[in-house]
Amino acid sequence: MKAAQDIIIAPVITEHSMTGFADKKYTFKVARDATKIDIARACEEIFGVKVEKVNTMNVSGHTRRMGRYEGMTSAWKKAVVTLKADSKTIEFFDGLM
Repeated sequence: MKAAQDIIIAPVITEHSMTGFADKKYTFKVARDATKIDIARACEEIFGVKVEKVNTMNVSGHTRRMGRYEGMTSAWKKAVVTLKADSKTIEFFDGLM
């Protein structure tokens, strides 16, 4: 089993992800092989919150050009974590609003 810090890689900070803060929905970049159960346990361990559900999606890499050469950015996995109503918020995201 992986450590919680290896499962949750980074927060995703975009305009769309910030609209979910009011509903206690937080978006993270996670490990490609992580399951929803692994992600929920990692959030509860790292941030000390109660997770209600986890939605995951695979984000495919985009085509990028550098002069006449073309390549792809790496693909990654995104998770939207919804917290229970009686759970506290994640303090890291409170400073962004």
